[in-house]
Amino acid sequence: MKFTADRESLLKPLLTVQGVVERRQTLPVLSNLLMTAGDGALAFTATDTEVELEARMTVEDWEGGEITVPAKKFIDICRALPESAKVAFALDDGKAVIRSGRSRFVLGTIAAGDFPTTDRIAEETEFVVAQKELKRLIDLTQFAMAHQDVRYYLNGLFLEITAEQVKAVATDGHRLAVAMLDAATGMEEPKSIILPRKGVTELARLLVDEEAELKVRVGANAIQMTVGDVRFSSKLIDGKFPDYGRVIPDAAQCDKQISMERESFRQCLVRTSVLSSDKYRTVRLALEPGTLKVMTNNPDQETAEDELEIGYTGESLEIGFNVSYLIEALGALPSETADFFLTDSSSSCLIQPHGSSSCQFVVMPMRL
Repeated sequence: MKFTADRESLLKPLLTVQGVVERRQTLPVLSNLLMTAGDGALAFTATDTEVELEARMTVEDWEGGEITVPAKKFIDICRALPESAKVAFALDDGKAVIRSGRSRFVLGTIAAGDFPTTDRIAEETEFVVAQKELKRLIDLTQFAMAHQDVRYYLNGLFLEITAEQVKAVATDGHRLAVAMLDAATGMEEPKSIILPRKGVTELARLLVDEEAELKVRVGANAIQMTVGDVRFSSKLIDGKFPDYGRVIPDAAQCDKQISMERESFRQCLVRTSVLSSDKYRTVRLALEPGTLKVMTNNPDQETAEDELEIGYTGESLEIGFNVSYLIEALGALPSETADFFLTDSSSSCLIQPHGSSSCQFVVMPMRL
């Protein structure tokens, strides 16, 4: 196996797949990249056995073959070479030899047969969605995914696909994010899947903000799609996602409704959060006719207070929230004005874009 390529051309696919490389080295081969040369193309594949990325590029002066090389070392070598440098790669007695100008590097390898690659999806179903719309759904919801929760089915993004709609849902048990997309997917039968957290993170990084259609193939336990020169594959979480609809407040039944300039409120929360408790991150909201007071304190008896003028004429209410949850929800909200729906100090808050329910954020209250 051998090939020659420009440094910049090599770095692009390498940096694309590096996020999937397994750093904990449960298996030594998982810290390696699979390199496959053939038909004038070179493919780099990285996997952690859950998520797999394959990025392809064209190469010069090639000979077919495949091998795995240490990912971090190979990427660091390419990064350290001068711009516009030519990189020549060849195998010599089981070692990878990399030459560029007067520089020469020799890396250890592991046989390609030891590299665990994703099997082709069997009994697949397929739907089509615009790249930018799928990216929007992920950006609106991924912040609410759980992280290393024992309820493993919460450590990912729930997707509901029907013939007319794609819905994304994420929750960690304390907050919920839902986003909907009306689209003719071509799906004959509804499909529900849970994409793992790492797969969601990598997919959000790969997707671009353009109208190009994306074909998504879904199997019994895996999902696969191709974005440009990159093929993304991920195992699915096998579990039952909770009935999230039960925890979304009915906006029409909430007797306290407020509309606020999203960024002004977010900045107010950021300022007061400086003195919130590091452990609980509690912020207290005092709602009065015409004003919203934001207050917080910490175990050192330090306090912060801020106030916003609002067009509210209802009853007074004092309620507590995790300030980080509110800040993240407002940061994801796709409108300049946010609508808030509240009932009492023990009921969840519903946050939506002004005049729309295309996405919904629910935050549970905290005891004051």
